[in-house]
Amino acid sequence: MTYLLRYYRAGSRIGVLRDLQYRGSTFMYLVGFLVEPTVYLTVWTAVANAQGGTVGTYSTGELAAYYIVWTLVRVMNLAYTPYGWEWRIRGGRLNEFLSQPIHPFHRDFAFFIGSKVIWLILWVPVALLLSLTFKPTLSPNLIEIGGFAVAIWGGFAVRFVLLYLMGLVSFWTTRASALFEIIMAGELLLSGRLVPIELMPEWVQQLASWLPFKWSFQFPIEVLIGRLSPGDIVAGIGIQLLWASGLGVVLAVVWRFAIKRYAAVGG
Repeated sequence: MTYLLRYYRAGSRIGVLRDLQYRGSTFMYLVGFLVEPTVYLTVWTAVANAQGGTVGTYSTGELAAYYIVWTLVRVMNLAYTPYGWEWRIRGGRLNEFLSQPIHPFHRDFAFFIGSKVIWLILWVPVALLLSLTFKPTLSPNLIEIGGFAVAIWGGFAVRFVLLYLMGLVSFWTTRASALFEIIMAGELLLSGRLVPIELMPEWVQQLASWLPFKWSFQFPIEVLIGRLSPGDIVAGIGIQLLWASGLGVVLAVVWRFAIKRYAAVGG
């Protein structure tokens, strides 16, 4: 455990230094990621104004708060994409990782933890600009701020393990992109990314509660914008823990079978 913690400190520093060195490129990636919620925010603000200032249970200011916090959650939820596994396997890049005395998961997880530092620094001016433009209604209390600090990392852990598990499909086929696209479409619809789940039909809300996507995206947002009670916050963090640990167990089992099938097919 001591060795693993030391590795995480070193791996996180690498993530910080890499994105610090390429901060211009990182900022452009960030802008690209934030186009999506900005478009949603603009559209739903126009819809709310056309309906007298509300959509469902959300006012214009609450919608602004939702999508601005969404941008923060989106930055924090960046994880190793399943498409990267296709590249690693086809090109033989995985050979290097397997020769190291650490599981590739820890290498990638530590790296992405460290990279959040630079991403968050670059996110601040963008969030300020969006706040000045759309004027969100946001006044969290200490419980909500503390709950959000835990929930946003819980959401990252759930999404990271889920995407990592999806990536292992590439050990059985080097062209798994179609499967990834289907799952990402499900995430878009059932996570609260496209629209707050409360504005979706009842059956969609029920389905979303039983899938991990909501707990990576909408749950942390709802915590900070004040739409959950302290009991709901604690329960939601517990569900995140269950999803992250459960998916982690599945990942460990699938990895044992997947690595037996590995053969580099690139130069």
